[in-house]
Amino acid sequence: MATFVLVPGYWLGAWAWDEVAGPLRAAGHDVHAVTLAGMAERAGEASPGVDVDAHTADIVEVIEGGGLTGVVLVAHSGANMAATAASDRIPERIARVVYVDTGPMPTGLAGIDFHDPEARAALEKQVADEGEGWLIPVPPFDPAADPVNLAGLTGEHLAAMRERGTPQPFATARQPAARPDPLPDTPRTLIATTIPLEAVRQMGEGGHPVFAGMTGPGWTYRELPTGHWPMFSRPRELAGLLAELAALD
Repeated sequence: MATFVLVPGYWLGAWAWDEVAGPLRAAGHDVHAVTLAGMAERAGEASPGVDVDAHTADIVEVIEGGGLTGVVLVAHSGANMAATAASDRIPERIARVVYVDTGPMPTGLAGIDFHDPEARAALEKQVADEGEGWLIPVPPFDPAADPVNLAGLTGEHLAAMRERGTPQPFATARQPAARPDPLPDTPRTLIATTIPLEAVRQMGEGGHPVFAGMTGPGWTYRELPTGHWPMFSRPRELAGLLAELAALD
């Protein structure tokens, strides 16, 4: 049986993995869902100093503090930064990193750099106007305005995301990656949900600075067509894919 560490993306806590963790545990796997500093039940720890380093330390503590080895480390969305840094720091404990609709950023790029200049400027303005200068507010999660990312979500899902979501410390989006050279040879998998795998490959082969790092030796790929939050929209299918990937190691 495998050991999974599940890390949620922006605005969410460990609760977001409940419907994925349940089937994995029922199958006999050891599952650790993580709430990062400043989020969900740890909202009281939020501060302008909560950055990628802080969230990396949280993940490392769960793994090292729990004496975990052979870990399948699963990162959704914005958790890519901290999960990648943690896997780089303790590669001897990581069997595989699974990126759910996300991927590792190269050295020098921060999470915010995945967006175009107009989107970055809009986010910075929102943080300044609505987030006290250091928090990314919880989105409205409006399916009419964002049908691709919110595909497959019920009204109950959307209500839970709005009500249980926590503003995200902006420093987690602004701190750039600092990856080692050479990179660890840890196996890595992309589970693509909103971007077809063929598009990922084309952008990688075309030299896109992010997607170029998501191709080549050590990478495997799975596709789960749905919105950006498959832990809500297709949790059992996601759990099945994770179990399948763990069996590769």
